[in-house]
Amino acid sequence: MNKLELVKGFLHGGDYNPDQWLKRPDILDRDYQLMDQSKINTVTVGVFAWGRLEPEEGVYDFAWLDDVFDKMNSRNGHVILATPSGARPRWMSQKYPEVNRVDSEGRRHTHGFRHNHCYSSPIYRRKVHEINMRLAERYGDNSALVLWHVSNEYSGECYCPLCQQKWREWVQHKYKTLEALDDAWCSSVWSGLYSDWSQLLPPSLLGDSKVHGMDLDWHRFVSDMTIDFYQHEIQPLKKVTPNIPVTTNFMAESLKEGQYTPLTGLDYGRFAKSLDIISWDSYPSWHNRYEITAETAMKTAYVHDQFWSLKQQPFLVMESTPSCVNWGQYNKAKQPGMHRLSSFQQIAHGSDSTLYFQIRQAQGNSEKYHGAVIGHDDSSDSRVFKDVQQYGQDLEKIVEVKGAIKRVRVAILFDWDSNWALNRGGGFGRPTRLGIQVLQKHYANFWHKDIECNVITSDMDFSQYDLLIAPMLYLIRQDTMKKLQKFVQSGGTLVSSYFSGMVDSNDRVNLDGWPKPLQDIFGIEPKELDTLLPGEHYHVSFNQKEYETTDYDQIMKVKNASVLGYYTDNFYVGTPAITRHQYGKGTAYYIGARLSAEFIEDFYDDIIQSLNLDNSFVELSNPVVSVQTRYNEDYAYHFVMNFSEQVQMVNFRRPSFDLLTQREVTKSVQIDRYGVMILKERQNNTLH
Repeated sequence: MNKLELVKGFLHGGDYNPDQWLKRPDILDRDYQLMDQSKINTVTVGVFAWGRLEPEEGVYDFAWLDDVFDKMNSRNGHVILATPSGARPRWMSQKYPEVNRVDSEGRRHTHGFRHNHCYSSPIYRRKVHEINMRLAERYGDNSALVLWHVSNEYSGECYCPLCQQKWREWVQHKYKTLEALDDAWCSSVWSGLYSDWSQLLPPSLLGDSKVHGMDLDWHRFVSDMTIDFYQHEIQPLKKVTPNIPVTTNFMAESLKEGQYTPLTGLDYGRFAKSLDIISWDSYPSWHNRYEITAETAMKTAYVHDQFWSLKQQPFLVMESTPSCVNWGQYNKAKQPGMHRLSSFQQIAHGSDSTLYFQIRQAQGNSEKYHGAVIGHDDSSDSRVFKDVQQYGQDLEKIVEVKGAIKRVRVAILFDWDSNWALNRGGGFGRPTRLGIQVLQKHYANFWHKDIECNVITSDMDFSQYDLLIAPMLYLIRQDTMKKLQKFVQSGGTLVSSYFSGMVDSNDRVNLDGWPKPLQDIFGIEPKELDTLLPGEHYHVSFNQKEYETTDYDQIMKVKNASVLGYYTDNFYVGTPAITRHQYGKGTAYYIGARLSAEFIEDFYDDIIQSLNLDNSFVELSNPVVSVQTRYNEDYAYHFVMNFSEQVQMVNFRRPSFDLLTQREVTKSVQIDRYGVMILKERQNNTLH
């Protein structure tokens, strides 16, 4: 058992930067008083502190960090210690310019910002190993240390000569011969054939930018290089402190209004295998004007569930904000109650922490207006501070939930390779691919009905699920097709759609029609994919109702599937749009068109009923009140969360006990605006 597993209760706290306040000992003393008042038990330190830890090459200053450990030990608190590679010291950039990244146009960057180091640089790797070893040897046995936070928010890529050589080695290792490489990348197009490995350069607007197989492999290479650098970072940590788990904070991204998804630049599915525990930085955009609060909550829940699914064990929220962020065009403060609600949503979906960026607000530079527990006014009387204080008190009431797991029978399939290829490919509608948004549309139907979902990769086990949802799986490897065949043959229910199985693992179009394993599973053969223009819609008849199509209509030939829905207009009027096929002991559905949320709900109604997927605790689901459940050996803990601005009525099948109010709860209750209940019941449905 590692140190983190021995911690009782939830981690509550976050990024603390005493290195910014060393000239103000009065502020440092005040910090710990305010942490005590706000029930903060954990600090994350050293994330960007390399310049303080090693102000000159080979000259170290750990006194200020020693003080943090001493003060947290005196409070029986916990320290998450970061390795500082996310922001190297200025002297290093000056003395060893090779540590600075080179961009795709060949420009070497100077010192500045953060996360702009070269992963290939032997000098940088050596320096990282040295500082990490010193940290591990100095603090590894300290009773306050519970977790290593390795670097911070890994991202980006480098095109320097060192990385170009690594790229050539990676490609040569994969393909062995130039002939195999040319075949995989279809290099004969536009006279791109290689005659020597030295000709191989990374994709760039200055050179190759239209070779889809190359672009896909570059994404894979960048993920491999990032993971390799991370594995190099943790070597001294694992050697000196084998009982201290390691993590690095994954991210979500909002590319434009209304989108919120896990970061797609790195293959987190593969990266997760090197982490002892998943952690991520959660910054949804609450109180926006482009969607209702429950819609924002659904997308945030999706990201929580995807990070849970990477290891299917409790994760950590490494960063969140108690108030507002600072990087948007418009940075809204959380309204009263939203901090508590959004933080409990983290716990409901499997987090064993609520950690903030930041504990004390910075005085200057780019993050000085980012939300913090302690504001510039240094007050314990601010609304934000009191929100954190109340939430910290609430966390102490639910200590027993820490470590509880989830039980999930529905999975949504997300594949990083497929997503990269889908977004890179030519043709069709470029702005309307929206692969992850389609997954979230399916996910939303189950979230509204309080049916929990995992979001899994194609490398994971399918057999534990009753329903597997895999729409727009554009790239499907041969081994994935075999797994899908086995899943359905063994009794599973599979749902897929248009834009699936179109290319192979090298992003080459599958010749001779749709792959035979998929034809066997679904009993159809997709033909033409019609791309609809903005504002252009056609219609599908399903279960005696008509639904409007948007963006894509798949024309298909039925081999031995049953037709559930037909197109009712355009040149494919009367042809199949929705099919079902019995394959072995299971059933496979194919949705040929992009259809509305109303269709998605109606489509899944019969499937949910036949598989008995309904939430067994909720009598009637309310789409703006989310119910999520975590389990330990004896109890179920139902988190009931009102993501609306009005009081809502919720009906349950059984009475229960609210841990927050310490009161029994009847089968029918009202829950306030942004309200939360955490209802406990025995596994055999009797109260404790």
